[in-house]
Amino acid sequence: MRISGKTALVPGASRPIGRAIAKRLAEEGVKLILPTFDWPESITEMENEFNLAEFSFLSMPVDLRSEDAVKELIQESRNRFGAINILVNNIERGGMPVVHGSYDLPHNQEQWDLEISTSLKAKWLLFHHCLPLMKTSGEGSVVNVSSVSGILGRSGATAPFYNDAYSAANRAISSFTETWAREAAPTIRVNELMLGLIRNRHGEDTRGWEELTEEEKRNVSEQCLLERTGTPEEVATATLFLIKDADYMTGSVLRMDGGVALGSQKVPPMPSGILEE
Repeated sequence: MRISGKTALVPGASRPIGRAIAKRLAEEGVKLILPTFDWPESITEMENEFNLAEFSFLSMPVDLRSEDAVKELIQESRNRFGAINILVNNIERGGMPVVHGSYDLPHNQEQWDLEISTSLKAKWLLFHHCLPLMKTSGEGSVVNVSSVSGILGRSGATAPFYNDAYSAANRAISSFTETWAREAAPTIRVNELMLGLIRNRHGEDTRGWEELTEEEKRNVSEQCLLERTGTPEEVATATLFLIKDADYMTGSVLRMDGGVALGSQKVPPMPSGILEE
């Protein structure tokens, strides 16, 4: 798919992964729609960086859990750019057990609903209200950004990072991906990028990572076949592939987790067997 001159809606661009994706698209000549919500310092930093780079973008505050707010975002996007060709569904909120503790704690009374409404409902609202405009805009691509927590849940060495509701929401995203691929075909492709531990997102440079003991960090490294976390730039590269180059992929899940879902089970030497020549 030729993407220069196209328009992409990328939530979460004030944070490292969303920003890396948005920058990569803008460098390819894509116009950006960037809904923002919290992290005001990051939003200002993003806007300054993108203005300095002379990217074409619209940044506006939007609570993506609100249907009325999403409708207003789509209308403003239509007014500004006339089209939406690309949706990078990069919206989530996952409370890490190592940081937040149990749902039973008083400060977590709304945490379950927050994880579901942000990681799941907001994705549905964006796709549902983007799709009519995407269909009238011609060829297009949707990338649902999800987490390997949908496979692992709160278990193993990565358990400190993945809450129950967050994990359940990410398991459901794959159902969305398959249903939406059918709904959007043949002009719009819908694929999923399932992430493992990424720097700034369940990896280094997050509050949760610093709370791990050295033994817990070592266990995480041993569970990951590549023995490291990923980077936002690697996520941006994979996202660009799904949007630009994967023209015959739809309804697919591309897992980018360094092998953490496969775990640390070793492949033993081949047994000699009991048969004789």
